[in-house]
Amino acid sequence: MAAAVTTSLPQFNGLKPQLSASSISPSKSLVAVRPLRRRGQGALGARCDYFGSPTNLIMVTSTTLLLFAGRFGLAPSANRKATAGLKLEVRDAGLQTGDPAGFTLADTLACGAVGHIIGVGVVLGLKSISVI
Repeated sequence: MAAAVTTSLPQFNGLKPQLSASSISPSKSLVAVRPLRRRGQGALGARCDYFGSPTNLIMVTSTTLLLFAGRFGLAPSANRKATAGLKLEVRDAGLQTGDPAGFTLADTLACGAVGHIIGVGVVLGLKSISVI
């Protein structure tokens, strides 16, 4: 009985359903299957069509500012830790780098990630108030 039930169901391959010949019986009427339509971009849809788009400019600016702050000692990094008074003091983390300021790969990834987080927050905030 279970095999008869599974063969009467439409089989889906990809985005469009394809009915098999065994699933259609003469006693059943054909049911029209409509393809799914996309209704907009959803609640968080942001467009980034070209290099000068507002979304792209916000993301580039926020990431660049955080990388600049990390590289030139304005933000904590692997070789500069923040004290309780938020002062940065130099320490040897043991990480090797060829950069004169001691900016490491871990610092680059961390500052880039925080820059992206801030940029996404700005883009979604401006999107929610319909500025962009």
